[in-house]
Amino acid sequence: MTRIALLGEFDPAFPPHQATIAACTHSATALREHVAPKWISTAELTVDSLRDFSALWIAPGSPYKSLPNTLAAIRHARERGIPCLGTCGGFQHMILEYARNALGFVDAQHAEYDPYASELFVTQLECSLVGRELVVALQPGSRIARIYGTLEAREQYYCNFGVNPERVAELQRGELRVTGSDADGEVRVVELPKHPFYIGTLFVPQLRSRIERPHPLITAFVRAAWTK
Repeated sequence: MTRIALLGEFDPAFPPHQATIAACTHSATALREHVAPKWISTAELTVDSLRDFSALWIAPGSPYKSLPNTLAAIRHARERGIPCLGTCGGFQHMILEYARNALGFVDAQHAEYDPYASELFVTQLECSLVGRELVVALQPGSRIARIYGTLEAREQYYCNFGVNPERVAELQRGELRVTGSDADGEVRVVELPKHPFYIGTLFVPQLRSRIERPHPLITAFVRAAWTK
């Protein structure tokens, strides 16, 4: 049995949360593997509590109850080679963790927590993307392009925050790579090429997953968890 930790504040009325559970089931069925996803509130999260899980999915629905616990869990997955997927708010927090702990911007901040911080790596979008479907261009040779089997995809969003365009160059000084962007060139996908599986998407792929057509990114994530 493959255990996947779903990090976030579960809300049964929030469509992306229901879709997250369903997408795990869709991909597990396709892989003929038994997967047990479990929600863990960031308020209760410790690195030790992740010991029995094969992978970590940082789910939509921020702000989270505990930003320090969230970032500690992401860092643990990044540094220990644990398969990690972040979607929407999860993507945003992967950006923040990397800026702080890999690039040394110790005061890096997310505008949802402190809009007046001097080191904002995640800022409010000029236009909300909640409910919108947009085309994403994928970088040739990237892991996500190989997963999709194409260089273009149409995906659904549920967010109001994204990567600060003024910080993109600094963000790529390390090993993190921008491997997906929208028509305006804004960051929509990041990944760590040398990590077993470490991908963040501003869009919410689970919303497009169906039992008869599991989403390829979720399936790749579940497979990575299964073989961990």
